Amino acid sequence: MKKRQFCIERFKNRVVVDSNYAEKTWKILEDAIHDIYNHNACDPTFDELSRNAYNMVLHRFGEKLYTGLEKTMTSHLKQISQSIESAQGESFLEELNRKWVDHNKALGKIRDILMYMDRTFVPSNHKTPVHELGMNLWRDVVIHSNKTKTRLRDTLLDLVLRERNGEVISRGLMRNLLKMLMDLGSSVYQKDFEDRFLEASEIFYSCESEKFIKSCDCEDYLKKVESCLNIEKERASHYLDSSSESKIISVVEKKMIENHRHTLIDMNKSVLVNMLRGDKYEDLERMFNMFRRVHSGLTIIKDVMTSFIRDTGKQLIMDPERLKNPVDFVQCLLVLKDKYDKVITLAFANDKSFQNALNSAFEYFINLSARSPEFISLFVDDKLRREIKGVGEEDVETVLDKVMMLFRYLQEKDVFEKYYKQHLAKRLLSWKTVSDEAERSLIFKLKTECGYQFTSKLEDSPTLSVQVLTTGSWPTQPSPQCNLPSEIRGLCEKFRNYYLGSHSGRRLTWQANMGNADLKATFGKGQKHELNVSTYQMCVLMLFNNADRMTCKEIEQATAIPMSDLKRCLQSLALVKGKNVLRKELMSKDISEDDVFFFNEKFTSKLFKVKIGTVVAQRETEPENIETRQRVEEERKPQIETAIVRVMKSRRVLEHNNVIAEVTKQLQARFLPNPVVIKKQIESLIEREFLERDKVDRELYRYLA
Repeated sequence: MKKRQFCIERFKNRVVVDSNYAEKTWKILEDAIHDIYNHNACDPTFDELSRNAYNMVLHRFGEKLYTGLEKTMTSHLKQISQSIESAQGESFLEELNRKWVDHNKALGKIRDILMYMDRTFVPSNHKTPVHELGMNLWRDVVIHSNKTKTRLRDTLLDLVLRERNGEVISRGLMRNLLKMLMDLGSSVYQKDFEDRFLEASEIFYSCESEKFIKSCDCEDYLKKVESCLNIEKERASHYLDSSSESKIISVVEKKMIENHRHTLIDMNKSVLVNMLRGDKYEDLERMFNMFRRVHSGLTIIKDVMTSFIRDTGKQLIMDPERLKNPVDFVQCLLVLKDKYDKVITLAFANDKSFQNALNSAFEYFINLSARSPEFISLFVDDKLRREIKGVGEEDVETVLDKVMMLFRYLQEKDVFEKYYKQHLAKRLLSWKTVSDEAERSLIFKLKTECGYQFTSKLEDSPTLSVQVLTTGSWPTQPSPQCNLPSEIRGLCEKFRNYYLGSHSGRRLTWQANMGNADLKATFGKGQKHELNVSTYQMCVLMLFNNADRMTCKEIEQATAIPMSDLKRCLQSLALVKGKNVLRKELMSKDISEDDVFFFNEKFTSKLFKVKIGTVVAQRETEPENIETRQRVEEERKPQIETAIVRVMKSRRVLEHNNVIAEVTKQLQARFLPNPVVIKKQIESLIEREFLERDKVDRELYRYLA
């Protein structure tokens, strides 16, 4: 191979540029910029112009190119500014918008031609990029010129005011110009427009609110406020920057609601009550939405609502007419609860604090009446006896859930338990429960709510073919012994002899108020029917085999049925359409002792088997109620003692007030124990040496193992 003779050590390429090169090249570019701004076609092509700009930067004439660009653009923008300033009236904004659009188009073309300078010379020499330079020059030369800056702001604000006063303006033009200010920088938008816009808005809405508050009632005023808020939201969406919406809404809230909150609150109380009475959901929702914007506004509405519901409920609870019909009484409670549940859902956005306030109000007035536990149980009894029959499972569950809702409000749940056991026993023994599934469902709900102990005896499921009941398992109350017909007395005696012969040490007591019987009856023209009746009804009807007419008093003497039960029995037999196998001489709803009854020969029915129910005892008599309450109070004592022992066993030594508090806490799920009763039970435990008092501090108790 031939040995290499030459070796390159260093190479320098020097290009000599004509001194007039920079001037000539810039002149070409300058002319092109003029043509672009004047909408003329450029003689050199885009590629030629880009190459010239590239060469100037490459040959180290970047500074000349950048400085020339800045001067040329400034010169053109001064001419544009003069053109805009000379525009008169409404054409001022149109001219400004037109020139702004032209400037953006020109700036885009210029930036493309000078792309190489933008990428190399500008960053290395810490210059402003071409596009940003063009925007800054537009801001300083055009927008911030002495004659344009204030004129632009005032014209824009005037258009807003005119639109607020009902005139139609060009929203598209407003949107373009306000976007221009944002494109120039958020600070430009804020200082040149937004700050003064918000100030003008405060003045406008201060005047509007004063005018409205003097001429409108609360409902109309809130409608005005709602309308203003909606209009400002719409305005913001059409031509304001998105950042302005919350600010202008805040101005309206402050000037129209917050500044008048005391006046509105005073106006609101009676208005709110009328809205609640009239189910004005739309007005209530508007009030809720307006007042939630004001500090403590919702608290005001909630307090007024709670007070009104308490008063309404108290009137219902204390109405003597309502107390005559427990089923209607409870139904009214449910209707009232449904009403305000709907208000909270539709008008108050299902607000949790409003739901809690509603529950608190119901708990307050329901427990004002000692009859509430009994009446709720009677309502359940009425539904499970007849009304749920034929109703779908979902509807049954709805009824039971509503009952449980009222049950939760009860402070004396043990009183409800007492009555519920009695009513359940009567339904089962008289075969009058219409749905075993509904019975089980309610017992399950009670167990879920209160625990197993609450329903342990309710869940004993006796075989229905067995009618011998133990008093410890069934909540039966001693009932007066009525005079059974002779045909029945013989059968009863035979059963007694058989049963007592099979079991020693037991006693049988007939519960005539819980039985039922099937009677075959023959009416006029030989028409026959089978009547399903209660034991009391059977005793009454059998009397008419030997008598044509009897007074209520005579029937009482013959049967020994308590007068209150007898009257209900006679009402069922004589006054219920389609079941009136007896007739009453004076047809009236009330039964008196002198009323005369006789067999109804003309009774007819399409059915062979006719079931005659008894008008349900809607409520206990006052003596019965007192007796029931006394039994409940007695049953509470061992529970209170158990709680005291449980507390003292775990704490060993405890001060009196703390014992009261702990025992109350343990028992409040079933009832609220009376502190006086707790104290008496403590004394009883001390006497029986379960507890002792401290010898120094008599308020201190010690547990004795």
